[in-house]
Amino acid sequence: MRKESIKLTVKERASLERYCNSGVHSVRLVNRAKIVLALDTSGGRIADKQESIAERLGVCRQTVNTVKRDFLAAVNVATFLQRKLRATPPVPPKVTGEIEARIIALACGPAPQGCARWTLRLLAEKCVELCYSDSMSHMTISRLLKKRNLNRI
Repeated sequence: MRKESIKLTVKERASLERYCNSGVHSVRLVNRAKIVLALDTSGGRIADKQESIAERLGVCRQTVNTVKRDFLAAVNVATFLQRKLRATPPVPPKVTGEIEARIIALACGPAPQGCARWTLRLLAEKCVELCYSDSMSHMTISRLLKKRNLNRI
């Protein structure tokens, strides 16, 4: 297996050093920049051993190896120092504004027959019964009512 080394240009090295020493950045990304700087062999530098880099930065050796692989695969330094994009989109909320208004109206209305007042579980069951959502947790109802200061009804 061929060992590849990281050789930075003067501009790349300067931008990585500036990234590490100024501005507000994620610790993970700053550590990635420091790892690349420690592995740089340009200008007659000798790269540090992966174990010593890992110990100095408080990461495991596999992290150093992964960062090296990612840097060699990256197009340039700017793309390397960006956060990863999510593989899956965030889950859309079950309760939208319209459903929220219906739940609040239900909670403020009269309690069902045979009950003194609405409970969170009763509200959740009624929401499913009225087809506001396929399923509804009593904790979702609790958060919704608490957000609107209606948790004392």
